Amino acid sequence: MTTLDVVASALRGVPRGVLSLIYPPTCVGCGAATADPGALCPACWSGMRLIEEPVCQRYGTPFAVDLGVGPLLSPRAIADPPAFGRGRAVALYDGVARQLVHRLKYEDRLDLAGVMARMMAASGRTLIAEAHCLVPVPLHRGRLWRRRFNQAAILARRIAREAGRPCMPAALVRVRATRSQVGLSRAARAENLSGAFRVPEPEAHRIRGRRILLVDDVTTTGATGNAATRALLRAGATSVDFLTFALVGDAAG
Repeated sequence: MTTLDVVASALRGVPRGVLSLIYPPTCVGCGAATADPGALCPACWSGMRLIEEPVCQRYGTPFAVDLGVGPLLSPRAIADPPAFGRGRAVALYDGVARQLVHRLKYEDRLDLAGVMARMMAASGRTLIAEAHCLVPVPLHRGRLWRRRFNQAAILARRIAREAGRPCMPAALVRVRATRSQVGLSRAARAENLSGAFRVPEPEAHRIRGRRILLVDDVTTTGATGNAATRALLRAGATSVDFLTFALVGDAAG
């Protein structure tokens, strides 16, 4: 047993209150002191543009004003409805929300997944309650090898565990390595992802007849969600909803 293992074993027996004195909890966003571990400080909370009702019932994009009762649809949802049934996200992709996504994805800050997943569970509670299972958007094996983890799968597992729903990371695979979506137009993004996803035959029975909640970290134009959704629907899914942490501001279309 290494010295680190000995220390970790000893700390597991120390009450949380004592640990807080030794290692005071800090904000997962900026490192400032917080009252609770794994939380955001007031400054980081205020730096997030949280998405609240009223929202487009298809894309989950916020409206500037309340347009009244009934299912609200954005102009884009009317002109170009997504393949998925409903999309929801926690915040717009800027400021602190963007920092959290980048730190999780590119700086290996896996400790951020807990707070991000909790926020996603709150924003997507209706979708989660109606889903039979959660499926993360997969990475191509080459990118997964380079990054060493799939942030969507980590978030999906956390949400599924808290909700008591199965998470099925093997139910959808990315069979084609696509080029980066950065800088591509909406049409080019869709073309880039066409045919990129597939449900493996051994997994098809787990998808057929199920209501699926697709999970990813960011929605940019919805092209990834659409391509993954079409693969799930072809495999026999009854419906697919799409939950992400952040939504790019111009995704409203």
